Amino acid sequence: MPTDSKPTIFINPAKCIGCRQCEIACAVEHSQSKDLFSAIFEDPLPLPRIHILPMGAYNVPMNCRHCDGAPCVEVCPTGALYHDEDGAVMITPEKCIGCKMCAIVCPFGIPEFEALNGVMFKCDLCPDRRAEGRPPACVEACKTGALMFGTIDEVVSQVRKETAEKIIKLKEGTYEEEYNGWDLFRSMYAEIIRINEGESK
Repeated sequence: MPTDSKPTIFINPAKCIGCRQCEIACAVEHSQSKDLFSAIFEDPLPLPRIHILPMGAYNVPMNCRHCDGAPCVEVCPTGALYHDEDGAVMITPEKCIGCKMCAIVCPFGIPEFEALNGVMFKCDLCPDRRAEGRPPACVEACKTGALMFGTIDEVVSQVRKETAEKIIKLKEGTYEEEYNGWDLFRSMYAEIIRINEGESK
């Protein structure tokens, strides 16, 4: 499926506050019970397929990018990795031998090894939810809009709409900037870098 027509998760690190709700939602979605209070008592505990990585002054949600021509699919010796009808890269656990070749060739280091079963696992874009026309669990759980699900055209359209609404409010003088703790940290971080660069000259 062409990249511009397949739905995937788009990430905006500037909106991520590092709350990790996406990680929790992902783990629960991949649990046996699919219920938060039941999932925490499951053995083994369900594992998230998305992780928040602190990078400087930003938090960056990292999950599978479901690449066209995915190197993980091409290198898998057993054919355990494949693209489904929506273009998502999926793993068939029964075929996986846990060789970790997919993790080695992935430019984002996404596939992880599940020691208990000796197989790899990764984001699957929540196939059950997609079949119901619902977004992946992580996207639904994100309250800041750092995660968006859709095609490139759909996401670009949404971003343009948000930008246009912001411009209108700025012209009307009704726009109120929203700040959070991470915005303050980023401004301080940028100032520290500026000072350090000045001292090094």
